[in-house]
Amino acid sequence: MSLKAFHIVFVLSTILLCFGFGAWAIHDRLQGGGVVEFVLGLLALAGGLAMMVYFKAVLKKLRDISTF
Repeated sequence: MSLKAFHIVFVLSTILLCFGFGAWAIHDRLQGGGVVEFVLGLLALAGGLAMMVYFKAVLKKLRDISTF
């Protein structure tokens, strides 16, 4: 697996993890959790959005490099 392919897989899994954790934390807050869960959920969702922007920039930069 090339470095580009590994990077794509790693960043996509990070995006999914951020959104999954953010949704879980906010859901936990709605079920009676504390403010900390809500803040962590919002930070995770913001991190997921930031990773999406990063992913788009990396794909644009590495478009001429072969994936495999």
